[in-house]
Formats: sequence, C-alpha cells, structure tokens
Amino acid sequence: MVRPAAVRLFREQGIDVHEVHRGVEASRDGDDIEIDLLVVNTTDVVAVECKSLLGIDDVNQHLLSLGKLKKLLPTYAEKRVMGAVAAMVLPDNVGRYAYKQGLFVISQSGDHLLIRNDVKFKPHVW
Repeated sequence: MVRPAAVRLFREQGIDVHEVHRGVEASRDGDDIEIDLLVVNTTDVVAVECKSLLGIDDVNQHLLSLGKLKKLLPTYAEKRVMGAVAAMVLPDNVGRYAYKQGLFVISQSGDHLLIRNDVKFKPHVW
C-alpha cells in the first residue's frame, strides 16, 4: 500500500521521485541491511521502513540501517540519505519519537496514506 503512494507523498514534500525499489538487501564485510522501500532521485534517497504496527524498536532498528546505508549500498554514497517510517497502526508516541529522530512519518488516514510531519519538520540527512 505504501509503494503506490510513495511517489505522490514525497513529491508533496518537494522530493522528486525517479525510482522506487522494494525489498532492497545488502551485505558487506559481515554487516547487512534490509530496506523495505527505497525512493530515489538524482540527489536524494529515502529509505522507508514499512510495518503493520510500528514500535519504537522498529524505529531504532531503522535508524541503525540508515547509518549503514551508504557503506553497504555505495551506489548511493554521494546522495542525501533520509529516512521514513510507514505503518497502518502508528501509536502517537512512536510517531512523535520518529519525528524527533528526523524521520518522515507515514500513516493511514481513512483509505489514504499521508505524511504526518508538519511544515516545521527538517529531515535528518545521513
């Protein structure tokens, strides 16, 4: 459900989308990551963690993956890397925590997905 909406959602945030990749996995030097959705353009990469129910542990794990992304996926080493979390069920405290960590927060609202970040939000760039 997130993949079809990703182009619209990130374009609304001023991030053009040229490619969307699902299930990206990388392993180097005994370290590995798995990214549910990778949204890419010529200068930016947004790595999205997708869950049915998002918890703080999921956010923390995604933050670790974001820190390793450029090393494990060197194709993107020169790009601005940002992160996002998406969930069908997103407890308010988890959404606030992800926002404070500099992640885009995507959740369901009725039949649609939306980015919950306000206009003051500045994404963390890795």
